[in-house]
Amino acid sequence: MKAELAWANSMFRSATTFNALMCWRRTIAAAAATLVAFIPLHAQVSREEALAQIYPGASIHAERVFLTEAEKKKAAALSGGEIPTSLIARYIATTGGKIIGRAYVDTHIVRTKNESLLICLDETGKIKRIEVIAFLEPPEYQANAAWYNQFRDKTLNNDLNLHRSVRPIAGATLTATATTRAARRVLAIDQILTRLSGAERRP
Repeated sequence: MKAELAWANSMFRSATTFNALMCWRRTIAAAAATLVAFIPLHAQVSREEALAQIYPGASIHAERVFLTEAEKKKAAALSGGEIPTSLIARYIATTGGKIIGRAYVDTHIVRTKNESLLICLDETGKIKRIEVIAFLEPPEYQANAAWYNQFRDKTLNNDLNLHRSVRPIAGATLTATATTRAARRVLAIDQILTRLSGAERRP
């Protein structure tokens, strides 16, 4: 009888320990999920809101520009990647009649769904900011604001690539690759459209 009682007590302690461990695991998992939820993603804003924030007080003029085949080829050579469309959506920001910046919408596939970026440049053609205006992939594939901020003041050169001046994103390599290619495309197209002066608008 004592042996049976000892065995029963042992099983009870084992079950209690197992239940406690499972409870701790659930608690830790819930805490981890909460922490992930508070990691700040790059908030999606409308292009109008983004333009007003990035070029405060400026007049914004929307344009639709068609690239010629020659311009597409030149932009592709500069960016090192395909220019998928001839229709370019851009915005010209002016203050007192002077151009202070240009912004471009670049829509592309990340994994299987679209991301739309508003890539904003200063008057010299450097990147001021990248805003996410649409991200249709699952949110875990979206980068946070700090990652997009690393593009500030970037220009089109060989360093504007992943693992060079652009840090990769653990678990979201496709987003990092798509964003970097978009930045290179926009910078190349801007060079073509502004010609040699860096500020002249195409007639």
